[in-house]
Amino acid sequence: MPKTRITYFILTIATIILGLLSRHFTFIPLFIGDILWATMVYFIMRFLFITKTTKFNVIAALLFCFAIEFSQLYKAPWIDAIRHTLFGRLVLGEGFLWGDLLCYVFGVGIGVGIDKMR
Repeated sequence: MPKTRITYFILTIATIILGLLSRHFTFIPLFIGDILWATMVYFIMRFLFITKTTKFNVIAALLFCFAIEFSQLYKAPWIDAIRHTLFGRLVLGEGFLWGDLLCYVFGVGIGVGIDKMR
């Protein structure tokens, strides 16, 4: 299958669905959602920067994921109000966790693995 933007769009949507389902079923550990979130970010980076190397996209995805996680250390009423919405929780998260950084590395790795299998 060729690596086209439509392919990465479909992979992104599929990952979003899996991530939302992972939050719906209580028997699935919460960290699975973090892994899937990072996988989705990788696919979005591939969609946006389709002509760039895998290394570029890995670095871009990890920088984005880590920036979002570290932004959770910033506490201001306006951003906390956004974080208390569903969209804000899904995109920005709620609280900083060192373990999430490891989940992001695994998630991006899964994205690269899927990318290389195709």
